[in-house]
Amino acid sequence: MTESLSALTVARFLQENPDFFSEHAELFSALTVPHPSDTRAISLGERQIMTLRDRHKALEQRLAILIHQADFNQGVAQNVSHWCEQLLAVDNPQELPGHIVGGLIASFDLPDVALKLWGLTLPEGPFTSDTDTEIQTFVAEMASPYCGPNNDFGVVRWLKSTPVSLAIIPIHRQNQIVGVLVLGSPDPERFVSDMGTTFLESIGRLASAALARLPSAD
Repeated sequence: MTESLSALTVARFLQENPDFFSEHAELFSALTVPHPSDTRAISLGERQIMTLRDRHKALEQRLAILIHQADFNQGVAQNVSHWCEQLLAVDNPQELPGHIVGGLIASFDLPDVALKLWGLTLPEGPFTSDTDTEIQTFVAEMASPYCGPNNDFGVVRWLKSTPVSLAIIPIHRQNQIVGVLVLGSPDPERFVSDMGTTFLESIGRLASAALARLPSAD
């Protein structure tokens, strides 16, 4: 009896018998397969070489992307470190909010940054005004920083112009939310939802640690 061989059966046989072509070298050299982008046939060896070249090219492209991302992350990390050094050099705690905003704008080339605080001892001014209960509740319910498009959030009214993308970073005092940082940009790709929030979380922790020098309003 003869059994009809399917492509899957042949593939499984070759996988289970890796010495087949070694034992039948004349068959290996005589086999031809279709060219992937041409009408002519090529040898199996040529086809393997083309496959390896394609894999090599794909790996090179992936490596280039990883290197680019690593360079970008290193630059951001250096900017965060520089910004942190500036905050540590501030003598008067009352001046910290201004240095936090100014440092972020300068270090990260941001067009617009807003900081609002509540529950801390600060004189009335741009960092304490216009913080209604609705926004405080919204920020308090954030499990992590927001990063993505502007979905008509109330906090954007603090920015000089309406952003296309933005990041919203809560400011903590122990287990309470006492403020929020808003970073805005007219570039829709500056803050995207799939970029991750690791550095934004670092900025939030560092800003919160710096503002811990301000006494609580309670």
